[in-house]
Amino acid sequence: MLKIIFLFISYFIFISNSYAILNIDIVGGKEDNGKKAIAIVPFAQQTGMQSLPQNIVGIISKNLTSSGLFNPLARKKLPEQPFYARQVNFARWQAMNIPYLVIGRAISNTTGNYKIEFELFDVYDQKRLIGLAYQATTQTLKQVSNKITDDIYYAIIGKRGIFSTRIAYVSVHRQNGQKPQYHLSISDVDGQNPQLMLRSNEPIFSPRWSPDGKSIAYVTYSNIAQRKRMAVYIQEISTGKQILVSAYRGLNAAPAWSPDSQYLALTLSKDNNPEIYIYTIKKRKFKRLTKNKAIDTEAEWAPNGKSIVFTSDRYKKKPQIYRVGVNGGKVRRLTFKGGYNARARFSPDGSKLTFLHQKKGQYQIAVLSLKTKKLRIVSNTKFNDSPSFAPNGEVIIYSTGNELATVSVDGKIQKRLTIPISEVREPTWSPFTQ
Repeated sequence: MLKIIFLFISYFIFISNSYAILNIDIVGGKEDNGKKAIAIVPFAQQTGMQSLPQNIVGIISKNLTSSGLFNPLARKKLPEQPFYARQVNFARWQAMNIPYLVIGRAISNTTGNYKIEFELFDVYDQKRLIGLAYQATTQTLKQVSNKITDDIYYAIIGKRGIFSTRIAYVSVHRQNGQKPQYHLSISDVDGQNPQLMLRSNEPIFSPRWSPDGKSIAYVTYSNIAQRKRMAVYIQEISTGKQILVSAYRGLNAAPAWSPDSQYLALTLSKDNNPEIYIYTIKKRKFKRLTKNKAIDTEAEWAPNGKSIVFTSDRYKKKPQIYRVGVNGGKVRRLTFKGGYNARARFSPDGSKLTFLHQKKGQYQIAVLSLKTKKLRIVSNTKFNDSPSFAPNGEVIIYSTGNELATVSVDGKIQKRLTIPISEVREPTWSPFTQ
């Protein structure tokens, strides 16, 4: 098959020697020097209350640090530790050039749950920017900490934070020479709270979140009609219920959701050539979208629901990215720089595409402005794959070798993520669900 089909096959080849829970830690990256200083004072605890099972301030500090935009002040350097606004001596913080200050309280109730209060101050204006309270249980303290981080991020940066979102990924586990197992899992963006969605002896690839955050579509092999076939499934996250979408002879691949979660675009070769089809989920009906002798695959729905981009080798057998209306019509080529561009993903606002771009034999993550047509290489590693935008459009997650990495959309903040699993691939970012 041609190079573009190799994209499908290559995702089946995994090498792994360990079995472990995913745990993502920031280990480095090229960061912008203009990070914002912020002080997060340890939260007060109600008298007589046992220590919280989660370090709220530690989680918030780690989250803000991982964004590459903040530099939290070390605890030992705090000039004071106020718990209420009336206790804050703004002059002390101003003298240390700390523009933002967070204080808070944790209060337990008779049911053993908690009320977490926090306040964010603009130190120079001596003004409270936000003050909120959340109810939490022992199990949800981490989630509340992430939500507080999102609130702080939005109040200062002006864009939604992604600390409460999740990622899905595929990993492979091999023990003692046994047949490898493939896992489809979801977790917090820092790798905590992993949830196993699917365990299989067959490769799993192309996971995609539904825009409503309720389901994941993916591809694997299944025994259907006493034959092993590539198949596309939808799996509900809350129940684990699996729905078979497509298992025709040949290719059944690359599912992509419509913005309203009512349709899937996917690649089928049931008519002897790989083409893009649109599947109506409720009616279980397929409609062929592309009709070309070339290989058309890797569809991606535009956020406005009016068009689809896809990869095709219709020009000189070299994979490029094209766009077509969801009802068909004229097909327009979008990428012209480089001989290989594939796996496109829209930014949430529809203004950009990120995709896999080959340059001098290396596969890198690129971002294309659909307005200016300017293409920017944002990754600095050699062999990358599976880019996926965060739901705020500010960060891209992707796989590189056997690891995951993130990069800001301008390429300035790059992070490598350490994982105690020999190989993890195909990351995909969840949508905002609230």
